[in-house]
Amino acid sequence: MISVEDYRERVLALVAGRRLDAQQVALAQAAGRVLAGDLIARVAVPPFDNSAMDGFAVRAADVADVPVELTVVGESAAVGGDIPAVLPGTAVRVMTGARVPSGADAVVPVELTDQPAGATPLPARVRITESVPSGRHIRRAADNLAAGDLVLPAGTMLTPAAIGAAASVGYGELSVCARPTVAVIATGAELVEPGRALAAGEIPDSNSVMAAGLVTAAGAELVTVARCGDEPGALAELLAGLPAVDVIFTTGGVSAGAYEPLRQLGADLDFCAVAMQPGKPQGCGLVDGVPLVAFPGNPVSSFVSFQMFGRPLLDALTGASASVVRRRAAALDSWPSPRGRRQYVPVVTELDGVRLTHPLGSGSHLVASLHRADALAIVPEESEAVAVGDILEVMAV
Repeated sequence: MISVEDYRERVLALVAGRRLDAQQVALAQAAGRVLAGDLIARVAVPPFDNSAMDGFAVRAADVADVPVELTVVGESAAVGGDIPAVLPGTAVRVMTGARVPSGADAVVPVELTDQPAGATPLPARVRITESVPSGRHIRRAADNLAAGDLVLPAGTMLTPAAIGAAASVGYGELSVCARPTVAVIATGAELVEPGRALAAGEIPDSNSVMAAGLVTAAGAELVTVARCGDEPGALAELLAGLPAVDVIFTTGGVSAGAYEPLRQLGADLDFCAVAMQPGKPQGCGLVDGVPLVAFPGNPVSSFVSFQMFGRPLLDALTGASASVVRRRAAALDSWPSPRGRRQYVPVVTELDGVRLTHPLGSGSHLVASLHRADALAIVPEESEAVAVGDILEVMAV
């Protein structure tokens, strides 16, 4: 057997030195894409001093002793226009987000005045009932960041929050990496279309739809999803007829049985045993120059294998930063672990630790409870069991 890290290097070697092209997309189409270059702020955030409250812009010195009345010389709304300066003994009505007039160094909320809130005529005078210190309720220009600052580094997976940040610093479109195009093929004569009545020995094909969902969630473009039996000739014909794609993911056909179409394909594929559980049998290589990564057929094995090898391959093509969140948490259940193999156990996160999604733990067939997992607990190779209270590394999925 080889280690998880050594096998991951074999998989990544299939795309060594290759990076997908960049393309410009509008912000509304950028979610889930990978930023192709560093994003530098074009404008500061905020771009000008603005009010954090609806109220009156004043000189703090003028409201040090209250109550006091000030002359209202104008207002500053949220949009442009001339704004009168605040001079000694005067105030300017100001709205949340509007520019702070020159001369003012504080904002008095409307609730601390004799004026009603809401749409009311501009008063001639305002009575201030509580003092405010200099700087109160003013958001200074570039408080968040300045023009020229780094906002997002290249390789960032663009979340809605990241897109909002890009808009705030002056961008209407972004340079992102092209989405990797992917074909998914599930092998196995026992697999049938999900929802169809089952004959003896048949099972619903959960692998292809699950793999398709994982590919899409990883930010790739799913080009085709197919199903194939156990005949290597039929698999070869299916592969030859695929549209052009960047990556092929398959499930099944990599074990040591008599009907393993990937192993019997005759293509330039490398099969090995990886020191992990689930997911021991693996295969990868090039088929007509296209990287193919073959996961085991058991559904949980396939799910774990995608997290460990499929997602890193897609990230390598786009230059995406490492997207796996790891932390440490206490085990709330006990379970056995195979010595000599690193175990990846589907778990659900609770306030005080992680709990098995099913009493059978890492059973590779437990697909019907896999949806409960929000993480994989990682048990080291030298362990033979996990006890309640053991601290484990946990990887979000």
